Amino acid sequence: MISIQNSMTELERCTRERNEALESYLFALQNCAHYAVEIEDRITGPHRQYLSALAADVKSQRPGALADTRATLRGLLRDYRDKAAQYLGELRDELAKTAASLQEIMESISQTDGDHDQQMRTALRTIRSVAASPDAALVASALSSAASCMESSLEQMRKQHQFTVAQFLTEIRVLHKRIDSLEAAASIDDATKLANRMQMEDRIRGLAGGPFSLLLIRASGLRQAETTFNGEVAAELCGALSKRLRNALPPNAFVARWCHEGFAAVLRSSKLDAMTGAKAVGEQIGGPYACLLNGKTVRPNLQIRIAVLEHDTAHPDWVIKQVSDFLGP
Repeated sequence: MISIQNSMTELERCTRERNEALESYLFALQNCAHYAVEIEDRITGPHRQYLSALAADVKSQRPGALADTRATLRGLLRDYRDKAAQYLGELRDELAKTAASLQEIMESISQTDGDHDQQMRTALRTIRSVAASPDAALVASALSSAASCMESSLEQMRKQHQFTVAQFLTEIRVLHKRIDSLEAAASIDDATKLANRMQMEDRIRGLAGGPFSLLLIRASGLRQAETTFNGEVAAELCGALSKRLRNALPPNAFVARWCHEGFAAVLRSSKLDAMTGAKAVGEQIGGPYACLLNGKTVRPNLQIRIAVLEHDTAHPDWVIKQVSDFLGP
């Protein structure tokens, strides 16, 4: 016979261990929030709030809450890591640019004492020697005063020159930064870090000596995610799709975002080989994705349509039209 008392003891032990595990998990969540590395308040503040809210959700013991936190916690930690890495990268870039600017300023300062400066100082020494001569007693005071005035003016000119050069270097650095950001925005899609449509068209026109195939992917659900949730969720979804797509394709594939929900990839393979892998690509990038919305996990869904187009002797403009017909203008 099974002893009721032994069963109750075992149940109490399991309950006690469950409660201890839950308390440890809550304590770990609270510590993650409390000891999060300070970056900026706009980044660290929401991260701590989301972790605290997650701990409160677990503490409520809502049915299914504990299982839901697995994806949410992973998403929060991944999001904070990515933002911290981006912030540190920006700091490193700014430090490198500041160091380069300082080096340029120091070099410009060292070059100010050129021939003109030496000539002026030689003239000053000559004036002082005349002023010190016994034969120049009547003009000694005037010459000495003029020499002091010239020296002071020369020093002021040198400082003004240094200040002007520093201003120019700062403005040039800001302009370079803006130009770099504009060039990057023009060549790379910000959400996916993929090439843009113009680059894909250039690549299609430049293809020669196959075999080459074009993998066309239409990801329905990106606009719906923006409408249902918000732009941040849509951007995160698009970035996750890009990563999955990159991992699913060969390393030498050239991938671009053709339009809002359309993607294209140039594959160095025949149409038959590309079609063989197309189904696997669709299975890997389609379906629900775990994204964050105000510290909570939401799961927008993507429906994938794939087509394969062989790039043979057809005119590039005809190929581009086929791509546009499937993916959209």
